[in-house]
Amino acid sequence: MNRRDVVITGIGIVSSLGEGIETHAAALAAGGPPVVDTEGFKPYPVHPLAALELDRQIPKKSDQRQMEPWQRLGVYAAGLALDSAALKDDTEAKSALQVIVAAGGGERDHAVDATILEGLRGAGEPGAFLNERLMSDLRPTLFLAQLSNLLAGNIGIVHGITGPSRTFMGEEQAGVDAIRTAHARIASGQSDLMLVGGAYNAERRDMLLLFELGGYLHRDDFKPVFEREKAPGLITGSAGAFLVLESAERAAARSARAYAKLSHAGAARSRRAAGTVETALNGLLAGFGPIAGDALAISAATGCAGITGEEAAAIAAAAPTAKRIAAGDLVGHGVEAAFPVSVALAAIALSVGQAREAIVTGAGHWRGEGAAHLVQA
Repeated sequence: MNRRDVVITGIGIVSSLGEGIETHAAALAAGGPPVVDTEGFKPYPVHPLAALELDRQIPKKSDQRQMEPWQRLGVYAAGLALDSAALKDDTEAKSALQVIVAAGGGERDHAVDATILEGLRGAGEPGAFLNERLMSDLRPTLFLAQLSNLLAGNIGIVHGITGPSRTFMGEEQAGVDAIRTAHARIASGQSDLMLVGGAYNAERRDMLLLFELGGYLHRDDFKPVFEREKAPGLITGSAGAFLVLESAERAAARSARAYAKLSHAGAARSRRAAGTVETALNGLLAGFGPIAGDALAISAATGCAGITGEEAAAIAAAAPTAKRIAAGDLVGHGVEAAFPVSVALAAIALSVGQAREAIVTGAGHWRGEGAAHLVQA
C-alpha cells in the first residue's frame, strides 16, 4: 500500500516563553533564555505559563470559568493551531477534522483537601467525618472537570469542531502515541485532517508531590537537561501544543502552507533495564534512514537519571553532527505535552529555515519511548 505524505499545516504552541511561532522560533535560534520560577514552589524550579489573553481564543467568560488551567491552556493552543492552518472559520473542514488529545488527570481543589486533612486530625469518627466533608465540600463540577476527555470536548465546543475525538492517557507516552496515531491515520488514508496535541499545567502542588514521591524531581537552581548528572530529575513546565496534520494532497488542494513534512512517528516501550532505552531509541531512529549531518535534534528528554544519558547516546549514534536542543531547556518538561511541544518546535525550526531536517526523541520519566522525523515541506 502506498503511504501518503503527511504535512503540518497548523502550529499552536504556548509556554513559559509566550505564545506562537515567532516567539518560539526566536528562542530556538537564541537557545533561550528560559523563564524559570525558583521561589513559588521551592525547592522545585518550575517553568510558569506566560500570561495569556484568554479572550482571544476562548471568547466566553463562562467557558473560561468552567475549565481548569490545563484545559484553558489546551483550548487556547488548539485555537492557535486552527488559526495558523486557516481553518478557524471553515465549518466544512471542522466537521471533517478529527481530534486526538494527550491528557493527564484533573486538578485537585487544594483548599478543600487541606481543610479535610486538618479536620481529620481531631475527628472522633474519621470515616463519618470524611464522608460528610466529601458530600458537602466538593463542588459537583470537580468530578466532571477531572475527566480527561473534557479537553477534547471543550476544544470542540469552543472552536466549533464537530468531528470525532480521542483522548490518550499515560504520561509522556500519551503524547507520543497521539502524534503517532494521527500520522498513521493520514498516511494510511483513514483520515485526511487531524488536530493533535496536549497540554500540561506544571504549577500544581499535587503533581509536584507525586513526582517527588517517586524521586523524579530536580531541586534548587535551574540546570540544563543534559547537565543534571549530579542532581538528576524533572523541571516541569506549563506548556501546550497542538498541530494540524493534513494529507499533502488535501493541503495542496486548498493552497495551505505546509510548515513541515512529518515523515515518520514511532513508539516503543522498553523494560527499562540498563541500556534498554538507548536500544529502543536506536531502533526507532534507524527506521528513519540516513540523517543529514546538519540536521536538528530536538529532545524531549526528562533530565532523570540514567535514561537521559541513554537518550543522548542514541541521538549521538544516529546523528553525531546534528545540533541538539533539549526542549526542556527552553520550556521545561510538559509530561503529556512534552512530545507534541517538541514536534512543534522542530516544525517551527524547519518552517523558518533553521534546519532542513529534524529528528525528535523522548523517553518518558518511567516508561515509554518515542521518535519522529521531519523534513522541510
